[in-house]
Amino acid sequence: MIIKTRAYARAGLIGNPSDGYFGKTISLIVRNYWAEVTCYESPRLSIVPRRRDMLEFPSLKALVDDVELNGYYGGIRLIKAAIKRFYSYCRENGQKLDDRNFTIEYETTIPVRVGLAGSSGIITAVMRALMSFYGVHVPRPVLPNLILSVELDELGIGAGLQDRVIQAYEGVVFMDFDRTRMERDGHGHYESLDPALLPPLFIAFHDNLAEGTEVTHNDLRSRFNRGDPTVVAAMRDFAGFAQESRDLIVAGRGTEIGPLMDANFNLRSKLVRISPGNKRLVETGRQLGASVKFAGSGGAVIGTWDGDPDRQEKMCQAYESFGAQFLIPEVQ
Repeated sequence: MIIKTRAYARAGLIGNPSDGYFGKTISLIVRNYWAEVTCYESPRLSIVPRRRDMLEFPSLKALVDDVELNGYYGGIRLIKAAIKRFYSYCRENGQKLDDRNFTIEYETTIPVRVGLAGSSGIITAVMRALMSFYGVHVPRPVLPNLILSVELDELGIGAGLQDRVIQAYEGVVFMDFDRTRMERDGHGHYESLDPALLPPLFIAFHDNLAEGTEVTHNDLRSRFNRGDPTVVAAMRDFAGFAQESRDLIVAGRGTEIGPLMDANFNLRSKLVRISPGNKRLVETGRQLGASVKFAGSGGAVIGTWDGDPDRQEKMCQAYESFGAQFLIPEVQ
């Protein structure tokens, strides 16, 4: 039996990065890009490397170019860590695994390190494949925690639950990570929203602005844990933006969330340094009348505008003029 599973890219609509700090966010799936895993029984356990995992290069420059695009790590470490965490989860929860071995192959079209959840996409697809291969059920509210533990506990990568929740639930989800609920239930409150109620949205990203999520999260985590009042207050504000946006969307007033998206980015820019290239991604859309914020930790932005086709075409041309890619996210 050959098992194929997918997990899609995602964009944080509002509230990020408060998901790792007992805040609230809204996120949406982006079906334009995906990570796909193929799993099948084999005599030995095998992980098939892909281009991102290459160890031989035609030249020194080719190696440098690859590192600048993909970082120092490919997908193999993510898959190995996911398999280990899956095994540990099953042991801890009394789910016995049979002795079959498997081969895992993976492909991903999710742009690398631009804040569209490429790493968690691979891990999510692996978890789904292993669950299917061994016939293991992981409750959906629990699955994001398991996926997050792969990066957080196994690999030491700072991150929050948002990406893993939306990739597990798909569609559009409002997430409330209230501390009391998290400590009581082990997970947050996750509410699916109707994608038809969203305002017109676009995403723009630039490969040259790639930066690992840990660059932002590790610093914020340290400051938050020290009780930095600026960071603590900001996380409450981010959560407030998400709650207000959720209420507007549910009330059929999704077109009114633009100023909240702008406020989300403006507050973020006071907390962490924003590179000139990332500022340009934001300002390009704003100069043409859109409201724009980061879709993740940098490298990609999400924006909303009045839906005018001429404005959309102007934004597309403006982004493409400096090498950025512009797209309308496919949510359903």
